[in-house]
Amino acid sequence: MSAPTETALGLTESKSVGARVVKAITYALVLILFAGPLLALLVSAFNHVKDPTQLSLIPSGATLDNFRTAFDQGVLKYLLNSFFVVGFGLLLQVAVSVLAGYALARKKFRGMTVVMVAILATLMLPEEILAIPLSLILADLPVVHFNLIGTLAGMIVPLGAWAFSILVMTEFMKDVPRELEEAARIDGAGDLRIFAQIILPMCKPALGVIGVFGFTMIWDQYLLPLLVATDSSSYTLPLALRTLRIDPSVTPGVVMAASLLALLPSVIVFLFFQRSFVQGLTSGALKG
Repeated sequence: MSAPTETALGLTESKSVGARVVKAITYALVLILFAGPLLALLVSAFNHVKDPTQLSLIPSGATLDNFRTAFDQGVLKYLLNSFFVVGFGLLLQVAVSVLAGYALARKKFRGMTVVMVAILATLMLPEEILAIPLSLILADLPVVHFNLIGTLAGMIVPLGAWAFSILVMTEFMKDVPRELEEAARIDGAGDLRIFAQIILPMCKPALGVIGVFGFTMIWDQYLLPLLVATDSSSYTLPLALRTLRIDPSVTPGVVMAASLLALLPSVIVFLFFQRSFVQGLTSGALKG
């Protein structure tokens, strides 16, 4: 019988056959618990499923009929709407986050503490509380008095400022050595050049973090499109999934196919930005 070994937490790990069997069973149960629903989604998207209680983990009779039916139901249009909203929304959100982060991290101004408290306060408010004020503002945009209800722009503008992204960029930019900025100013560089050529390149890991989280947040938006959309032509895919689910003529397999299309972009974006994402979570900004 193998002697027990000590783990990183100071606990003892037995190497006996019984312990290995228990460990294997535990790992298998955890894998089924977390990967089972995703596997059922993948398999059901390519199967003829007419009863939601008959979802299976074993593929049989693979077909693309579910995707064809989903496209006939307008899923492709909803998918394009989602890409349009997430593309311009994420671009606006990143631009606002890096500029706000630079101002909060590298500048000193009166009322900065109040601004930080206000940004943090937005994280504490659930979306449901903001629903009515947001719908009123979008119906009559202050100063310009535009009505954004019923337009894709109404789903993009509120996404421009997200407290999480602003705080992430602020903390990363605080870690950039002041000496680099002072040396650049001695060489005659202005604020814009320092921001573009020194601060921003050193915050690439943070851009990966806010890119992944921002894409996922915007892509999964449900309440905002629900407030803004007035007809199906401006539906995004998460909102359209509700319509498909309650349509009695649509089978569960079609809903699974549409759900798979809704899931894939987030997975692809995470894989694409995985290196920057992990680096941003583990190492923070570059140290000088």
